[in-house]
Amino acid sequence: MSLIYLLFSPKINRFYIGSSRENTVESRLKRHNEGRVKSTKFGSPWKVVCVEHFETYTQARKRELYFKSAAGRRFLKDKLPE
Repeated sequence: MSLIYLLFSPKINRFYIGSSRENTVESRLKRHNEGRVKSTKFGSPWKVVCVEHFETYTQARKRELYFKSAAGRRFLKDKLPE
């Protein structure tokens, strides 16, 4: 089982979208908050906004790439509270 997750950093007021082959988001969140992920090390602490689970990693990556597209960002902007 794989997943995608949406993190938010109040420190820099930004979102981060990621995917993982792991079954839970806790270990990924820990790595992000410890500064072990290059793209998120300056935004710590991160908070989990939402998580979606998928049967395969390929499905998770497709959804992640959609959310990173212009259409996906618009969708998230409309759905997420400010």
